[in-house]
Amino acid sequence: MPGPAAGTAHAATTTDVVCLGESMVTFLPSQPGRLADVPSFGRGIGGAESNVACALAAAGHRAAWVGRVGADGFGDHLVETIAGYGVDTSAVRRDPDRPTGIYFRTATDRGAGAHEVAYYRAGSAASAMSSDNVPYGEVFAGRILHLSGITAALSGDCLALLRELTAERPGRPLVSFDVNHRPHLWRGGDASVLLELARRADLVFVGEDEAEEAWGIVGAKAIRAALPEPSVLVVKRGSAGATVFSGLRPGPRSSNAGGAESGPVSRSAEGGGAESAPASRSTEGAGAGNAPDTVTHVPALHVDVVAAVGAGDAFAAGFLSATLRGLPVRDRVRHGHLMAAAVLTVPGDLTEPPARDHADRLAALDDGAWGRLRLGPGWTAADRAPEEVRTS
Repeated sequence: MPGPAAGTAHAATTTDVVCLGESMVTFLPSQPGRLADVPSFGRGIGGAESNVACALAAAGHRAAWVGRVGADGFGDHLVETIAGYGVDTSAVRRDPDRPTGIYFRTATDRGAGAHEVAYYRAGSAASAMSSDNVPYGEVFAGRILHLSGITAALSGDCLALLRELTAERPGRPLVSFDVNHRPHLWRGGDASVLLELARRADLVFVGEDEAEEAWGIVGAKAIRAALPEPSVLVVKRGSAGATVFSGLRPGPRSSNAGGAESGPVSRSAEGGGAESAPASRSTEGAGAGNAPDTVTHVPALHVDVVAAVGAGDAFAAGFLSATLRGLPVRDRVRHGHLMAAAVLTVPGDLTEPPARDHADRLAALDDGAWGRLRLGPGWTAADRAPEEVRTS
C-alpha cells in the first residue's frame, strides 16, 4: 500500500481525529442477571474506536471513523447511529460477503466474575480490513490517528494493517494507541504484539492491570521502561487515577509542532501553558537517548457508577480533546476523568459529554476540591458552578 507523499498529510487537514477500528451492534440487557435469564435486550452500538470518535464529535471536534461493516441492516444501523453523533463516516466501507459483528452482554461490571459477553464477530466485515482495502488517504487526513489493540487481534490482515499505519514516515499524524487488551481475543495468540505496536505510537494509553495480564509488567515505572519510545504514555491505574510520562522523543515519527486548536498537534504533552496546581508532578530519567520524563499523577474522581462499560474509551476521548486544545497535562488527564465519569453514570457505552465550559470549570478546581468532587447520574446536564457540585 503506497503511503502519502511526504509533507502532504496535513496540507489540507479539516479533521481533528480519525479513528480506525471495528464497531459492532451491542445488545444491552433489560434487567440484571445471566444471559440465559434476560428476557429482552435493547439495541445499541459498541466499538472502542467509534466510541472515541462519537465522544469527540459530541464534544465539538471534527472526528471521522474508518471501518468496515456488512451490507446488512446492522451495518446500516451502525453507520447511521455513528453519523448521528456528528462523526464523518464517508470512509466506511461495506462488505457484501461478510456480516456486521454483534454482541450481547450482561449488566454487571466487565471486571466482575458474573459478567458475560457473547460475541458474534468471527469472520466479520471488520476482520477483513487490510492494507489493500482501507482508504489510506482518509486514514491519514486528521491531526491525530487513533488506533487500538482490539483491531490487531481481529485477523492477520488487521495486524499487518496496524503495523503499516504505525510505521515511521514523513508527515505521519500523531498516532494515538490504546492497548485495549481483551484476553478472549488473544486466546491462542501472542499479545506481545501489542507492546510492539505501542512502541511505534506517539501517545499510548494502557491500564496497569492489562499490562500485567498481557505482558507480565507490573507498575507504572516498569511500563514506562518497557515503552520508552512514545512521547506521552498514559498509565491508567483504576481508582488510583492515572500517571502520565511525557517527554519529547527524537526521531522522524512526526514533524508536527504546536498544539493550538486549529493547528497540527505536538508530540510533546508539555505544550499549552503552565500547569496550575498539579496534583503530583516530578521529573525522572527516561533512558539513554531520551530527555528526562515529566511525570504527572492525577487522582481519579469519586463516581456513583451505573455501568463500568466504555469508560476507557471516554477517558481517551477526553484526553485527546484536551490535547487538541493544547491544555497542560494535568488538565488533559482531568478531562479524561470527567469524560469517563459521564459514561460511568449511564447504562451504555456512549452519552452526551458535559458542556465544555462546565468541564473546564471542574478541571480547574484546586486539588482539594477535585479530591472532594463526587459525580452521579445526571451530573453532565446540571452545568452548575464548581462550588455547587455535590462534594463529600
